[in-house]
Formats: sequence, C-alpha cells, structure tokens
Amino acid sequence: MSHAPRPHDESVLRRWMSREAKKINDGIVADRKTLSRLLEEERPYATTKGGGEYLFDRAMLGMLAQRLPIRLHRHLRLPILFIYVPDVRDSVYTADEYAVAALQELGEISGMRTPEKGRLWVARPIVHAIMQAYPTAVQIAIGA
Repeated sequence: MSHAPRPHDESVLRRWMSREAKKINDGIVADRKTLSRLLEEERPYATTKGGGEYLFDRAMLGMLAQRLPIRLHRHLRLPILFIYVPDVRDSVYTADEYAVAALQELGEISGMRTPEKGRLWVARPIVHAIMQAYPTAVQIAIGA
C-alpha cells in the first residue's frame, strides 16, 4: 500500500518552496534593458517572467542618467537584480559587474567592495534602502 508523502518530508517542502519561488519570481523582469535604451523609450517598461509589464520611474531614470557616466548608460541593465538565497538570511547578491560599478559610482556601496567568486553580497537592509532611493531600479529575486 502506498502512502501520501508527509508534508514535513524535505523533498515535499523543497518542491513546494520551488513552486512558491516561481510564483514570486513571475514579477521579476525577464529581459532587462540598458539605461540608454530605457531613456529612449517614451514609456519605459520591460516584460516580467509572468508576462506582465514592469514600468520604470522616468524621473529615477533621468536622475541615474545625470549621475552615472555615459559608459555605464550602455552597459547597465535595469532593474539591477539581487538574488536572495534562503541559506543566507541576512544578505543578497548581484553577479552583475555593471550594477556593482553603478552602485559604487552612486555611493551606495563602497568602492573597496569587490565580488567574491563573481558575486557581490550586500546586507538586505542596505539593498532595501537602495530600492527606496531608486524606485523601480532594483528587484530581488528568489534563487535556489
């Protein structure tokens, strides 16, 4: 006789968490655009993984354009994406070198900070403060 899996079995919990993370990540931008491209658009937006529209704050884009060097306009993809990993509760990371350069240029993270193994880990409260300072420019996705 076969029994239904117990809800506290690790494999059941992992499958459930994976499905929930996918639902949450449906709001994450699927194809990030460069700052220069967004500045050219009359109505700057990107499409999310779930197929919805993610609208960018035009004033925030203009402020970034003023404060960041032109070379970053062509390379910085927005929104900046940080990844939350459940095993690391107090920090999130980005693997985007241009995002790191932009955040350093803006003075949001120290120029002394360098990525380790391709990832720059940043404390969650700092990332949340960055999100408030630059509305629509940053997203946090749930990773594996």
